[in-house]
Amino acid sequence: MMRSHYCGQLNESLDGQEVTLCGWVHRRRDHGGVIFLDIRDREGMAQVVFDPDRAETFAAADRVRSEYVVQITGKVRKRPDGAVNANMASGAIEILGYQLTVLNEAETPPFPLNEYSDVGEETRLRYRFIDLRRPEMADKLRLRSRITSSIRRFLDENGFLDVETPILTRATPEGARDYLVPSRTHAGSFFALPQSPQLFKQLLMVAGFDRYYQIAKCFRDEDLRADRQPEFTQIDIETSFLDESEIMGLTESMIRKLFKEVLDLEFGDFPHMTYEEAMRRYGSDKPDLRIPLELIDVADQLKDVDFKVFAGPANDPKCRVTALRLPGGASMPRSKIDEYTKFVGIYGAKGLAYIKVNERAKGVEGLQSPIVKNIPEANLNTILDRVGAVDGDIVFFGADKAKIVSEALGALRIRLGHDFELLTCQWAPMWVVDFPMFEENEDGSFTALHHPFTAPKCTPEELEANPATALSRAYDMVLNGTELGGGSIRIHRKEMQQAVFRLLGIEAAEQEEKFGFLLDALKFGAPPHGGLAFGLDRLVMLMTGAQSIREVIAFPKTQSAACVMTQAPGMVDAKALRELHIRLREQTKVE
Repeated sequence: MMRSHYCGQLNESLDGQEVTLCGWVHRRRDHGGVIFLDIRDREGMAQVVFDPDRAETFAAADRVRSEYVVQITGKVRKRPDGAVNANMASGAIEILGYQLTVLNEAETPPFPLNEYSDVGEETRLRYRFIDLRRPEMADKLRLRSRITSSIRRFLDENGFLDVETPILTRATPEGARDYLVPSRTHAGSFFALPQSPQLFKQLLMVAGFDRYYQIAKCFRDEDLRADRQPEFTQIDIETSFLDESEIMGLTESMIRKLFKEVLDLEFGDFPHMTYEEAMRRYGSDKPDLRIPLELIDVADQLKDVDFKVFAGPANDPKCRVTALRLPGGASMPRSKIDEYTKFVGIYGAKGLAYIKVNERAKGVEGLQSPIVKNIPEANLNTILDRVGAVDGDIVFFGADKAKIVSEALGALRIRLGHDFELLTCQWAPMWVVDFPMFEENEDGSFTALHHPFTAPKCTPEELEANPATALSRAYDMVLNGTELGGGSIRIHRKEMQQAVFRLLGIEAAEQEEKFGFLLDALKFGAPPHGGLAFGLDRLVMLMTGAQSIREVIAFPKTQSAACVMTQAPGMVDAKALRELHIRLREQTKVE
């Protein structure tokens, strides 16, 4: 063994013992003829002292620089009074070094690790192997490992089997674009990388495996955001003979146990809220319950006003007029209101009406807004009473298509909650249930809100008669406004699956071509089954407080789906393309 201990394992109980450490030089200091090296490894840091009495070792210590890889042998001793470093796990001791071997030298890193400052993300990703040496980055990946270990233990203890499913499969319509892999042996044909193991885990239930899980790699060629990557990791779970309440209870227990084990945090209740209530009150199907602001519908008070911006949507059943009260916001300057107006425009809102409540006792005179002259005083008072407005508040309004208003004011609610530090607690878990089966497009066609394999809460006949109002047996776990996991009871009867396909515009021939294997499986005794998938990257992001999932993935892609370290994706040579029966079209040169 090249080492006897990790740096982070050293403590006062080892006083007087000889230890051998291996690691990187994190910091070197020369204090009046005594050299101090902070040595860093995976478990932490330790301070090593070299004095001139051992001339050869002292000279070696004098030559080392930051990020040199070294092996050091020395004796543990307690630090003098006043020299204890409370910020270091081994801060009560130091090592008197008497042997130092340089295992490898290092050039000056592209950015300092011991005084980390504003280094651009692209530089960090280009030198990710150095960036990951920073203790705060290493801590995130260590926590990720603890999280996956805790989840595996829970699922193993509850009778789940870890089964791998194929990475090379065929394209199926799941919402996002597929990553395609050309086949050399089947000219003109392509594999697809899985967007999820959805169909394979259902087939495992048909095969009788009863309880399945997998820490699965998934791939989606989609536009990237802070919580999106082209390849991501999913905690995939499927069960047979459990209904939605039992699956939700089981996975809720898993998350409770995880947070207790890893963060020593005990959750309270996980409230259940319907999709309709979540959208109505919070403008989102993943509401952040830490923020005590709500959207209040006021269309009934604005149907007859002489103000088309409000009256039009108030009389349109596909529209919505909503108010959002911000306590104490009446002092907000116009520049800030303009900033929020621009913000809601991102979500399609054409403007942001508002009323500042300066002194309600004065009636309309106590209100400050360009819109109050268009609304009768009685209606104004009803609106202000309904939203609970008092002196010093500001009330924002949204009036447009229901989707636009919900998204715009829902996002504004989150923004205001953070800008004005209104969060009432650190963690707010919940379940959202009773999702619609479908979203209706402008042309009258339907898209599955979750995926085409989600079971509805009705018969096939009822579903085809009223698809727009059908509810699904789907459920999402939400934490702090982030969807941790989504799942559903699946369709286990062929007739129901065919009915859903028809409503999605997938006719019999296409059903057989793309999903024939699934329809076959449903003919041969498929059990009632359902499951749930958690986004591991998002879960780790929340538990570490990271701002992006790129911070909790060892080697992530950029927001343009590229790896700046390996320069992937890259070109391949002509021979490889010929073997794959692919010819690239030449780009037209622009003069």
